[in-house]
Amino acid sequence: MPGTSATRVPRLFNRSTWPEARRIADILRKETIGGALLLAAALAALIWANSPWAQTYQDLRAIEVGPSALHLNLDLATWAADGLLAIFFFVAGLELKREFVAGDLRDVRRAVVPVAAAVGGVAVPALAYLAVAGGTAARGWAIPTATDIAFALAVLAVIGRSLPDALRTFLLTLAVVDDLIAIIIIATFYTSHLSVLPLLAAVVPLAVFAVLVRRGVRAWWLLLPPAFACWALVHASGVHATVAGVLLALTVPVLSRTPRGGTGNATEGSGPAEHFEHRFRPLSAGVAVPVFAFFSAGVGLGGLGGAAGALSDPVAMGIVAGLLVGKPVGILAATWLVARFTRATLDEGLAWIDMAGLAVLAGIGFTVSLLVGELAFGTGEAAAPVKIAVLAGSLTAALLATVILRLRARVYRRIHESETADSDNDGIPDLYQQP
Repeated sequence: MPGTSATRVPRLFNRSTWPEARRIADILRKETIGGALLLAAALAALIWANSPWAQTYQDLRAIEVGPSALHLNLDLATWAADGLLAIFFFVAGLELKREFVAGDLRDVRRAVVPVAAAVGGVAVPALAYLAVAGGTAARGWAIPTATDIAFALAVLAVIGRSLPDALRTFLLTLAVVDDLIAIIIIATFYTSHLSVLPLLAAVVPLAVFAVLVRRGVRAWWLLLPPAFACWALVHASGVHATVAGVLLALTVPVLSRTPRGGTGNATEGSGPAEHFEHRFRPLSAGVAVPVFAFFSAGVGLGGLGGAAGALSDPVAMGIVAGLLVGKPVGILAATWLVARFTRATLDEGLAWIDMAGLAVLAGIGFTVSLLVGELAFGTGEAAAPVKIAVLAGSLTAALLATVILRLRARVYRRIHESETADSDNDGIPDLYQQP
C-alpha cells in the first residue's frame, strides 16, 4: 500500500470527513445569516445613537422589565447582555462539546492546531493591550481576546466564497474555543462579588435539567423552568449569568441513546446536543446576538474629531493593538510552533499567507469584546472609547483580511473545484456553493 502511518507526513488543515463537512457547512450558513443581521443591528444602533433622537435610544436601553421580587427588574440592555447572550453561550457550549466528543476534534492531532491557535490568540492580544494601555487600565485586558464568529463569517460570505472547507472549519473551531476561554475569563476575572448560597443552589435546577435531557425529554415547557432557575441563581450569585448557558450545554449528551443496527451501543446520530443546537442556533444567531449588538453598539461618535479623540485614549489604543496586532501574531505564532514541533506541513495548495489572512480575520472582535468592555468599564461615558475601539479595530481587521484573502482567490477557486469534484464523485452535493 502506498504510504503508511509511519511514513505519512502530518498535515495542517487537511480535509474534514464528509459527515463533519456537511455539519460544518450547515453551521456556517446559519452563522453567516446571523452575521448579516448583527451588522445591520449594529449599524442601526450607531445611526440612532448619532441622530437628533439619540436620547430616545438611551431611554430605550434604560427601560426596566422583570419581577423586582426576584431581583430581576433589569433594564433592556442588561437583559440583552445577561439573558440573550446566555443562549449564545449555550449554543457555543453545545458546539464545543460535540466537536470534542463526536466531531473531528476528538482526534488529538486535529484538535491541537485550533486549540493552540485559540490560546495564542487570547494570550498575545492581552499582552499587547497591557503593553499599550498601561497598568491603570489593566481591567480591560480581556477585551481584544475574543473572535466574533458571526461577524467574521459574514465577511467570508462576501470575500471568501471558495475558501477551502478546512480553513472555514479551523476558523469556526478557533472561535468556539475562544468563546469557552472567554466565558472562563468572565467567570474568573469579572465577578465583582460572589454569593455562595445562590451558586450552590444553582446546582439543583442544573441537575434536574441534566436528568431530563439524559432521559430524552425535549419539550421546551419541561426544560425551560429548570434552565431559567439555574440562570437566575447564577445571576444572583454575582457570576455573570452567561456562565449558566455553558453549564447547561455541558450536561446535554452528544451521542444518541438509540442503537444503530441493533448493536446496543450509543451512536453518533442525531443526539440531544445536535437536536438542541439545530433548534437554538437560529435563535442565537438571528435574535440573541443581533439584539445584544443593537443595545451595545450604539455610541455617540461626536463626528470625526470625537472619534479620533476617543481612539487616542490609552484603553482604545490597547484594544486596537490587541485586535490588529496581538490576535494575528498570537494565532500565527501558535500555529507555526505546532507545525515546527510536529514537523507538519500545510495541506496541498495552502500557504502561510492563507493562515495570515485567517489570523487577521480573527481580529474581528465584537459580541464578546463589547460584553467584556461593559463588564470592565461599565456602560457610561468611560465605555465610549471601548466601543469605538472595538468597532474601529474590527472594521480594520475585516478590510485587511479582505485584501489578503482576495490575493489568493484564484488558488481558493482551484481547491474549491477539486472539493466539488470529490463531492460529486461521492454522490454528495457541493456544500459550500453560495446561492
